[in-house]
Amino acid sequence: MGARDVARAIDALRRGWPVAIDGVSFLAIERGDADGLAAFDGDGAPADLLISGNRAATLKLTNQRDAEPDLPVLIKRAPWIDLDAATAIADPALDLATPFKGPFESAPLCSPPTATAALRLARLAGLLPALFTRRDGPAEATTTAADVAAFGHGADLRIVSRARLPNRFAEQGEIVAFRSDGDTAEHVALILGAPTGEPPLVRVHSECLTGDAFGSLKCDCGPQLGTALARIAEAGWGLLLYLRQEGRGIGLVNKLRAYALQDQGFDTVDANLRLGFQDDERDFAVAARMLQKLGQERVRLLTNNPRKVTALKALGIQVTERVPLQTGESEHNRAYLAAKRDRSGHQL
Repeated sequence: MGARDVARAIDALRRGWPVAIDGVSFLAIERGDADGLAAFDGDGAPADLLISGNRAATLKLTNQRDAEPDLPVLIKRAPWIDLDAATAIADPALDLATPFKGPFESAPLCSPPTATAALRLARLAGLLPALFTRRDGPAEATTTAADVAAFGHGADLRIVSRARLPNRFAEQGEIVAFRSDGDTAEHVALILGAPTGEPPLVRVHSECLTGDAFGSLKCDCGPQLGTALARIAEAGWGLLLYLRQEGRGIGLVNKLRAYALQDQGFDTVDANLRLGFQDDERDFAVAARMLQKLGQERVRLLTNNPRKVTALKALGIQVTERVPLQTGESEHNRAYLAAKRDRSGHQL
């Protein structure tokens, strides 16, 4: 029941309902309203705020405690922190409108694993990692930190459907759908050509609605997708794994928030950090499981990202060759590509 409990908690948090993890209650700040917050506060002391270490660094809170950007930070709820003030603390898009925040007082976490799980739950729900929190508060769904930590890594990934899919790259194509109880997303693999006995050319592509479907020039995702499929078809056989991990794993809405921050002058790395995320929140364990389910544990990987190579190798996939992929540069995305190269370690 662990995965189901986490899925219920994700749904509840997204709907603006409180959830409990190991007896500690949480309410997503961005989904709160005045009545919901009043009910969550109850008759006792007002609920405190939980934010990520990266967001705390932006708010200059790390001078109060050891700077540990991977750990959550608890802010004691001062009388002036109402819902509007909490929203300004949570959302960096409001930083220019409300540049002066504080003073804040941070406090020790009740339980670092529980707090970490709460922020991960918010990320899984596609929300900003910022929550109201209190002990023994109301909850519409309950789960545990251990179950949240285990959720979404593809441990029970299975093939649920496959069908022939001729396409403009190769008439001999097959699409395979994957599902997991411990994941709210469904991932797919596109197989082009027929196995030859040699390691297939493989592209691990993370979903990008704006680039893949709308032709965005802010990134190179759309051109990379088309070029990768063409390269796989030219190779005679291979696979494209389409992971439903939009925006490097932060979700569509948060990716658009990052776009807005990029328009203010932040690069793609700093935008994600200011939102309270890591530079890259993706989980490549799902890709490794997909390859294993398809019987392909030796691959030629089409990527500029050494992190993908390292991650797949650590998960039991033998990467016999890294094949670079260069395409899609324009005046609109040069800064984005430079950030991927200089700050995220991408190579050609």
